[in-house]
Amino acid sequence: MGDNLARKILKEHLVEGELVPGREIAIRIDQTLLQDATGTMAMLEFMATGIPRVKVGLAAQYVDHNLLQTDNKNADDHAFLATAAQKFGVYLSKPGNGVSHQVHLERFGVPGTTLLGADSHTPTAAGMGQLAIGAGGLDVALAMAGYPFHLTCPKIFGVKLTGRLQPWVSGKDVILELLRRHTVKGGVGKIMEYYGPGVATLSATDRATIGNMGAELGATSTVFQSDENTRAFLEAQGRGEVWRELLPDADATYDEYDEIDLSQVVPLIACPSSPDNVVPVAEIEGLKVDQVIVGSSVNSSFRDLMTVCRVLDGRRIAPGLSFHINPGSRQVLENVVAHGGFMMLLLAGGQVHQPGCLGCIGMGQAPGTNQVSLRTFPRNFPGRSGTKEDRVYLCSPETAAAAGVFGVVTDPRKLSELLPWPDVKNPDRYLVDDSGIQPPPEDGGLVEIVTGPNIVPFPEFPALPDQLDVEVIIKVGDNISTDTIMPAGNKVLPFRSNIPAISKFVFEQADPEFAERAAEKGDGAVVGGENYGQGSSREHAALAPRYLGIRVKIAKSFARIHRSNLINFGILPLVFKDPADYDRIKQGDRITIPRLRELTQSGATEIPIQVGGAQIVTLLHASERERRELVAGGLLNSVKEENHG
Repeated sequence: MGDNLARKILKEHLVEGELVPGREIAIRIDQTLLQDATGTMAMLEFMATGIPRVKVGLAAQYVDHNLLQTDNKNADDHAFLATAAQKFGVYLSKPGNGVSHQVHLERFGVPGTTLLGADSHTPTAAGMGQLAIGAGGLDVALAMAGYPFHLTCPKIFGVKLTGRLQPWVSGKDVILELLRRHTVKGGVGKIMEYYGPGVATLSATDRATIGNMGAELGATSTVFQSDENTRAFLEAQGRGEVWRELLPDADATYDEYDEIDLSQVVPLIACPSSPDNVVPVAEIEGLKVDQVIVGSSVNSSFRDLMTVCRVLDGRRIAPGLSFHINPGSRQVLENVVAHGGFMMLLLAGGQVHQPGCLGCIGMGQAPGTNQVSLRTFPRNFPGRSGTKEDRVYLCSPETAAAAGVFGVVTDPRKLSELLPWPDVKNPDRYLVDDSGIQPPPEDGGLVEIVTGPNIVPFPEFPALPDQLDVEVIIKVGDNISTDTIMPAGNKVLPFRSNIPAISKFVFEQADPEFAERAAEKGDGAVVGGENYGQGSSREHAALAPRYLGIRVKIAKSFARIHRSNLINFGILPLVFKDPADYDRIKQGDRITIPRLRELTQSGATEIPIQVGGAQIVTLLHASERERRELVAGGLLNSVKEENHG
């Protein structure tokens, strides 16, 4: 019985535990990735370890989220990140150089290595045959410090691909088909591995799209083989020397299976307000569209943008429609310009923006009231666009381009009535300009870190008490995203390095009085439903509630990264033993957990809680290491205790 590719890479990097699904393992990390919305806090956390230089093969810091400099905050933080990167040995991708996922794929990714990134869409690197995992900033900071990354050993979900995509259908439609079948919870606790003859028909950037949105399945990561298509992409980048072939064994087995005949995939679209609310584009044809955005976190490669350019060449954007292009990187933009695409967009009436995340995280480009926005982005959670009660649809570049031409949602296959299918390929050789990447000096010892007034030291948290007596500050439902817990956007993100300030925005959309109420009550609890904390990796969705006094979160189930972030900051993640008990707790109830410290230390799985006069049994699924961290009051406290023990 042979090994699948994910298991091979895990075996090569395993430093603790056994590769048995459900058990805790630790793996060696080869590369790390930070972006500026997570990087300022992660860099402060790295500094708190006292280690003078990163101890990982390659560490990269990207400035791609907070590009709007409406006051001093973002500019100050960019200066902090630039000098910290120089001091600690980190490559810096400057503002305007591009989105972390696209730039890392282009310039740093190496097949068969591990990448840990403080961004949930880090698995975009699957396009490179890299095992890339999203995590909280503190986990990445410790990987930079040389510590292994701990995780629950995932199942490997094998997706066999056969056939070939039809014209006007692309990689985005493949991952939307997976979301249609398996929902935003379908990949929880799993690595998605694509294999079979259909894989060879997909370019590196199509694979990257599928890997990026594997995060919307809740997957730990996504893996594609490293083959001739991978080599072609690396050679086009001038990095062919790092290529190596990586394939699953011919008799490889998987824990779960699915199969997709690529020739049967049709253009798909995710309707508001979840990435798994997927239907064929043909089902909602004719819906008037007000805004289209192509690019940003996903579908921002050369092939994606040039496909749109070819469709718009010699045409005008439909009246009453705004059409935006967010290139994934400066390199993508340079190559689109070199192939004449830039003028095609301008003459069609498109708006071309600087390479960056922008509207994907609510940093501008918010749609108007009741307006329909078609986006090639990975997420359409409620309000993520920056507009309350938004109407955001997720689609392929082909579907976006069709809407740009016709002004309504249109099956892109109807474009064949106007023009031949462009069938755009990635270049055999990209124009490469690394002037937007600043390598670190050999010795950063003399570099002085620039600290602006918005950089506030990492808060200190007390250890777990002997017992808890807290009030339920808020009760929420299923599939609550980290966007709901801790909003992004140009109003909130500039405070990412200032926990006292950013904590005022916790649950702002769901309950504007939450932060004030939590601060008044002191220690508190949050109750949630299934898949609590899905979406972005932002650790502020755990760190800011902890600052406000939240000590326990009780849910039917937790998303992987958010659960880890809760433990990292000393918040107890409890799961209802009987999901029906969720209905027995309401906002304002008092919860008492006696002998909490003792039960946590002893390894107890069942943690009884008192709600009024009734008892409810909850579960604490935690490894011995995670329990030590909870007892210490968080991961940093635990690391400091180990180093001084």
